[in-house]
Amino acid sequence: MSSTHDHDTRLGVGVDIGGTKIAAGLVGPDGTILASVSEPTPDADAIAGLVADLVGRLRAQAQHPVAGIGVGAAGFVAADRSTVTFAPNIDWRDEPLGARIARLVELPVVVENDANAAAWGEYRFGAGADSDDLLLVTIGTGVGGGVIQDGDLMRGGFGAAAEIGHLRLVRDGRLCGCGQHGCFEKYASGSALVAEARERAASDDPAAAALVARAGGVAKIKGPLVTDLAQEGDPFAVDLLRDLGAWIGEGCASLAAVLDPSVIVIGGGVGAAADLLLDPVREAFEEHLPARFHRRVAEVRLATLGNDAGIVGAADLGRSARRATAQRVGSAPGSGTED
Repeated sequence: MSSTHDHDTRLGVGVDIGGTKIAAGLVGPDGTILASVSEPTPDADAIAGLVADLVGRLRAQAQHPVAGIGVGAAGFVAADRSTVTFAPNIDWRDEPLGARIARLVELPVVVENDANAAAWGEYRFGAGADSDDLLLVTIGTGVGGGVIQDGDLMRGGFGAAAEIGHLRLVRDGRLCGCGQHGCFEKYASGSALVAEARERAASDDPAAAALVARAGGVAKIKGPLVTDLAQEGDPFAVDLLRDLGAWIGEGCASLAAVLDPSVIVIGGGVGAAADLLLDPVREAFEEHLPARFHRRVAEVRLATLGNDAGIVGAADLGRSARRATAQRVGSAPGSGTED
């Protein structure tokens, strides 16, 4: 079971690299963000330098030593936890990001997939802090995920585990950006919610009238507006969230058949819908869970750290980097190197 108690006063810096913004936070041992900074995302070649600058600003405010840096980035991160092999929103291919930043900041650097970092944050300090086996499902433009098993972050043999958005749910289904058809995220994401809302509204469904009027046209329908109307009791918006929740629940049931988590945490922007989304997620999850009458059923919870989960999780991983490096060096003299 995870614990937020830590007598080590050293701090971590968590960095969240997005396609439009880079945000960084100075994070204490208890997961509290003590200071934060952000800047627009520059060209790919300038990102390491900007990250180092943000780290420097935060270290100048720190009252205790900074033990390490954790960086969350959308994309595939190699098993070395330093190299970004592919990023969908930034022109990175086999980018030695961790090594570049480490040379500039002279501290250990851990690079992690952003959803993995968020999962670690929720496990250590958020909705999964009472469990050692957690599945995080983030619902945004796509579907991301992270898995904690027996208190460890699952990374897989090549560092690309938990890309749950590309679990195949529908044979010959909708074409996904990954090149396959019928992926989880084509049915269970915020983008899927908007696409479904616009498609039904464009068919002149009279139930969609309030949504279209509020949006100012079919093409202007956005996910947060669907959530707002659902919270106001609009039947069409409630039905859209119910369908989205059913897809999420069905996908989680397939994942649980493999992973058997004790807690499933739902994060991302759609979390604002709360029980309007979570209730159908739970119903579909239990309905589709294999052998559901003969096994313990995971508890489905809403994420508690919000948009800070990635920064908090990355910082905690960064704080551990020096200890992990020392252990590697001690176990194999001369073979370990810091990132």
